[in-house]
Amino acid sequence: MSRQRNFWIPVICGGMILTIGIGARQSFGIFQKPIAADLNVGRELWSFGTALAMLLMGVFSPFVGNLADRFGTARTVAAGGMLYVAGMLMIALATEGMMLTLGNVLSGIGMAAAGFGPIFGAIARQTPVDKRSVALGVATAGGSFGQFAIVPLASILQSRFDNWHTTMFVLTALSALMVLLAFGLRENRAAGFGPLGAARTQSTQNALQEAFRTQGFWLLTIGFFVCGFHVSFIGLHLPSYISDNAIGMAFFGRPISAIELGGWAIGLVGLFNIAGSLLWGWLGGHHLRKDMLALLYALRALAFVVFLALPLSWVSVLLFAASLGFLWLGTVPLTSGLVGYMFGPAHMSMLWGVVFFSHQLGSFLGGWGAGRLYDIQGNYNSMWWISVGLGVFAALIHWRIREQPVERLALGVAPS
Repeated sequence: MSRQRNFWIPVICGGMILTIGIGARQSFGIFQKPIAADLNVGRELWSFGTALAMLLMGVFSPFVGNLADRFGTARTVAAGGMLYVAGMLMIALATEGMMLTLGNVLSGIGMAAAGFGPIFGAIARQTPVDKRSVALGVATAGGSFGQFAIVPLASILQSRFDNWHTTMFVLTALSALMVLLAFGLRENRAAGFGPLGAARTQSTQNALQEAFRTQGFWLLTIGFFVCGFHVSFIGLHLPSYISDNAIGMAFFGRPISAIELGGWAIGLVGLFNIAGSLLWGWLGGHHLRKDMLALLYALRALAFVVFLALPLSWVSVLLFAASLGFLWLGTVPLTSGLVGYMFGPAHMSMLWGVVFFSHQLGSFLGGWGAGRLYDIQGNYNSMWWISVGLGVFAALIHWRIREQPVERLALGVAPS
């Protein structure tokens, strides 16, 4: 009984860590125009720095996932949290491009260690199989709540202070809480939760070889690239897109500037993704996850097309943000749940790290590419239609995944 009563502790603590970490990172789009104006540079500099952080999150995810699987999630996440805070502090103090970029590098590596992979691995190992999909959805929703709570806060602070350094200092102080919350992820390895018993003897090398021989793993990895591309492009550039078009609004007589509206739009994505993550996590427990992923990506492509077709206004912005929120990080509980279902939880953090690397490669190209194209073309038109095409592509390849456990799990054996 104690196991079922206590598994929510890592779910809640992990969700709160993601709340702070993802919320702060998703607010970086607010700083796009202020940093460009302050340093007298184009949008590519900040786009490249933040995109590089996302890429490094992906590069380091398999390694920190392996460390968490072998030596414990709590210590891994705590160390990552400290690196993340150090990087945020460096960004807040930056007065030129090099320090800005180095701060992003540190925070990116830190977020890899204090991110989805290690946290999901700890949750999966301590959660009963029948509740795993819902638990992962709840933890993912934590990241969405951070986006809803922190991004609008950052936009309000930036609007009031009119100083991006001050706003970044506030986010840095908030991020320090991640280190304390890491202690809630401590695991009792001797308890042997779920099907870890036999599978624990599988070596890291064999786990990777098994995954790389599975076609579904490659399709899942390629498809997750698209999710990263979409999330980075929207999170980093939608506030600037709204500001470029001077789309403001009034709320009970109070004027809301275009940059503030951009913050609220990203926050609204996070708010609706709380419901979306829980909904898609629940659907993943009742339907084939690969079919739900195909549907999600198809709906995401449709949301882009409808947004581009409608006249641009504060109404269309908020409707787009709300609809995209339902489709935002619902990919995460479905994709991570599919990894755990196909290969078991023993090496889940590491295998998720491999898949997540593809996501972050997409994030790098989506974030940096949009800034690069904007500086060349003066608009985001190409990026919107590239995003539509990638959404259709992701829907098609997820449809082809064969959703079944690998032969080792079906036979109940584990190669050493």
